[in-house]
Parts: sequence; structure tokens; C-alpha cells
Amino acid sequence: MTTIPLAVLDLAPVSSGSTAARALRNSIDLVQAAERFGYARYWFAEHHLNPGVAATSPAVLLALTAGATSTIRIGSGAVQMGHRTALSTVEEFGLIDALYPGRLDLGLGRSGGGPRGAPASAPPRATGGGRAPNGLLIPPRFAAERVLGTPRFQLQKALLQLPGAQPQDYAEQVSDILALLRGTYRSAEGVEGHAVPGEGADIQVWILGSSGGQSAQVAGVNGLRFAANYHVSPATVLEAVAGYRAAFRPSADLDRPYLSVSADVVVADDEATARELAAGYGLWVRSIRTGEGAIPFPAPEQARAHAWSAADRELVADRVDTQFTGSPGQVADQLEQLQEATGADELIITTITHDHADRVRSYRLLAEEWQRRRAL
Repeated sequence: MTTIPLAVLDLAPVSSGSTAARALRNSIDLVQAAERFGYARYWFAEHHLNPGVAATSPAVLLALTAGATSTIRIGSGAVQMGHRTALSTVEEFGLIDALYPGRLDLGLGRSGGGPRGAPASAPPRATGGGRAPNGLLIPPRFAAERVLGTPRFQLQKALLQLPGAQPQDYAEQVSDILALLRGTYRSAEGVEGHAVPGEGADIQVWILGSSGGQSAQVAGVNGLRFAANYHVSPATVLEAVAGYRAAFRPSADLDRPYLSVSADVVVADDEATARELAAGYGLWVRSIRTGEGAIPFPAPEQARAHAWSAADRELVADRVDTQFTGSPGQVADQLEQLQEATGADELIITTITHDHADRVRSYRLLAEEWQRRRAL
């Protein structure tokens, strides 16, 4: 019996030949459709300097979509805290909650900047690979240094951070956010700080992470909900899950770990059609990992025109090989396998196709199959 809720992660993708304005209108349409289809929550990502991604500010997108929906939970997946402060984050989400109370998820991510002049990263390497005990593919680890060391990523840090600014320690940021939300914030000198609106808001705080490192530890120690990114870093999802569970301490909100796991998915009536709709995915991932920034999502014919080298294929293999593509039944089987391997309490679905109607249909077909299984 499939009882695990499904959620949506949206990057507001811009398709080739389209515009950011159209992508945003598509997102509003999709969140309304997701609410009708029965998805539990709808999150917006945060990305910068990517021509193919319009989701640059989760808070702005949430303000736009909150009024277009009424029951589905909406949130960030995730706010990049490397260039933000705890107060600005709580105040932004507090503003939205003041008008649309009780539906907001504040998903926090550790990325989005770091100290300038940091030492050069180690040479890229790939390690690991294999399968989980239940057969879930765990590909070799991708060396993120390939992206983090690119000129575009360095430019992003320079543009997002004020000159001379240094990011606050992530664990301290999360502690400050929780204190501001709870109304217990005190400075080192004992001065009270009250974020209004924000203080006392009924907002669920989530931590998003791709490994068993600081993000998983912060989520566990604070007794928060955690989202592990199989769709971004499939090689480290089991490590992330284990790290979170090992670090978890009960809190006033949670008495046990609560985990969501993401997956990249394309569903169509049959496998051949789904693979055609997903044809642009590899080329899109390549643009991200070469440091170019996400290109507008290619049409299938554009993707087929690309001359793939062995290096290209190696660069995107982990993401392409772990994308769940097929009929509703095939994809639902793979999602159940992911849930079994990770013990997820929820699954987050991210789907990108060149045509918006195909994307909406993919989410509908999956929801119908999931509900059919739930009724068995």
C-alpha cells in the first residue's frame, strides 16, 4: 500500500524559445494543478545566474502563489543561507505567513556563498557506486569541485555578498532563525530581538542537504525535518539519511526523525514517450556542471543534435542514470524502491520537460497512479 505523501519541487524552468515571464506563469498554473492532484506541498528552489531557471527568490514566488492556492503547503527548497541573515529570512517568511497562515515551509540550505579567497578545491574525483540492498542505484560520487571552482560560481558569490561580508556559521544561523521564530532571541549582550511579523508564525522549518555533513547534523541536533537530495547527489543520499538519523534529538515539534527524499521524474503514457520528453535533461545537466549555468531547457530535437563526447557522458551519468523515466507504473515502482531504501516519510518530485503541458500531465499521471496504489 502506498501511503507516502508526494510533494513538488519547482525550479521555474525556462524552456528554449520561451521567457522567464512564461516560466513564472507556468509555475502558478502548476501549483494550482498540484493542489488539485493531491500533492502535499509545493516548494520553490533558489538559483542564480542561470538563464534556464527563473526561481531566484523563493519568498517572492511564494507570495505570488500563496494567493493562487488555498490548501497545499508551500515553501522553499531551499533558501540559500550563504548570502542571507537569519533576520531577513524570518521577516520575509513572516510577511507571507501573516496573510496566509499555517501553510508555509521554510526550507534552509547551506549553499549560496562562502568566504572569498578560500583555498582552491581538490582535483575532481569520482568514488563509490553500486546499489542499495533493495537494488536502488547509487552511482559513483560526483566531484562538486568541478562546479564550485568555476568562474561563474565565483561571480555568483561576489554578486550575492556585500563587499567584505563573511557568511555566518550555518549552525548559528539556524539557531538564530529558530530563536526569532520562537521569540527567544537574545544577543550576546542580552538584548532581545523580536521579528514582527515572523515571531510566533506557524512555519515548518526544514533543512535540505546532500550529504551526512553539517546540514544533516544541524537538522538532527535541532530536531527538525530533513530533505535529502537524491535528484542532486544520488551517490550520497544514504549517507545523508544515516547522518540525519544518527544526529536526531527529539524536539518540541518532532519526537522522531522526519525525512523527505527528492527524485527527478518524467512520466508519460509509455516509456518511449517519457524518454522522448526527458531527452533534454542530460544536456541541461551538462550546462550546469560545466559552469555555464543552466541553459533554457532544450527541446528533444535540440538535445539529439548535440555531439556527445565520452567526457560529456561521464559528467552527467549519475544524474541521467538516476532519473526515473517511464510509464506511471514504472516510475511509481522506482519511487517505492527509493522510499524503501531511505525510509522516507515523504517523496519530493521534480519534473522538467520542454513543454509545460507535458510537465503538468506527468505530475497528473503520477498522482493518479499513486492514489490508485494507496486505495489498494
